[in-house]
Amino acid sequence: MASTKGSPAEELDVDGVAVRLSNPDKIYYPRLGPEGGTKRHLVEYYRKMATGGELLRALRDRPTHLQRYPDGVEGEEVFQKRVPVKRPEHVASCEVTFPSKRTADVLRVRSAADIVWAANLGTVTFHPWAVRCPDVDHPDELRIDFDPQPGTDFDDARRVALDIMQPLLDELGLIGFPKTSGGRGLHVYIRIEPRWDFVEVRRAGIALCREIERRSGDRATTAWWKEERGARIFLDFNQNARDKTIASAYSARNTPIGTVSTPVTWEELVSAEPDDFTIATVPALLAGRPDPMAALDDVAHSLDVLLEMAERDAAAGLGDLPYPPNHPKMPGEPKRVQPSRDRDRKGK
Repeated sequence: MASTKGSPAEELDVDGVAVRLSNPDKIYYPRLGPEGGTKRHLVEYYRKMATGGELLRALRDRPTHLQRYPDGVEGEEVFQKRVPVKRPEHVASCEVTFPSKRTADVLRVRSAADIVWAANLGTVTFHPWAVRCPDVDHPDELRIDFDPQPGTDFDDARRVALDIMQPLLDELGLIGFPKTSGGRGLHVYIRIEPRWDFVEVRRAGIALCREIERRSGDRATTAWWKEERGARIFLDFNQNARDKTIASAYSARNTPIGTVSTPVTWEELVSAEPDDFTIATVPALLAGRPDPMAALDDVAHSLDVLLEMAERDAAAGLGDLPYPPNHPKMPGEPKRVQPSRDRDRKGK
């Protein structure tokens, strides 16, 4: 593995707070090499995004997990949920409850210095919850994840979002904010009032995904089991379940070229190419035009219209869908068994 160790530590000024940068010349992105792929390049990217306000806006007051690669993106991944006990005074935490009912103190991002401190730990990607501290049981964000399945790609996800989701949101009076995932996928966020718990928000998300699926002409699916998805875009409704997180806006990813999960306008989405958004290019992009998610907090929507859709689906016989495997069995949830292994289904 290509890496450079032993470079002396430095002290960075992050909005007046001193933050340590250790091993700045260590290679984090081997393909980019020492000219663009060092730890210094990643941390400096995060300092720009944090002090500029774009990333801080995406993370502020959200319990956040850290996807760390202390030896670079080709090294071992550490998905850290609990904030280290030994940490600077400026780094705060808030308590969250996992599906198992266990609790943990998780990083609560409050300042640009918190972000740069985490980046120095080898954090490549920030994974915030869809809630804000201290009210960690009522999401303020509905998230739809367009996940390309084998035989599909980003362009297929883009077309479903533009052709189906955007007009549907207009029809429902909801405002969606798209961003690239940093890979082949696409995310759309909707700011909501923090009045509903995770179960209700997930139910609203399922209703929205089912309506997209119905209108998609078999281009999208809500099928939880991979064997049933086919060459379609999977609408991952479970991203709205408790303790499910998505790479934040402006988070780097563990790709060879340092791609970034980047907000775009609906107009930009028409021709956006995910690989064009990297730790090297995104700062210049933002210098030339505003953050498309700057207005995300302007309007918080009610979920009433989506929950009414969920009621209609239930009346038509469409109940709940499976939860992620780390969740306890939930009331009304169907069996968690692959259809091909379901003896009851085979016997019908």
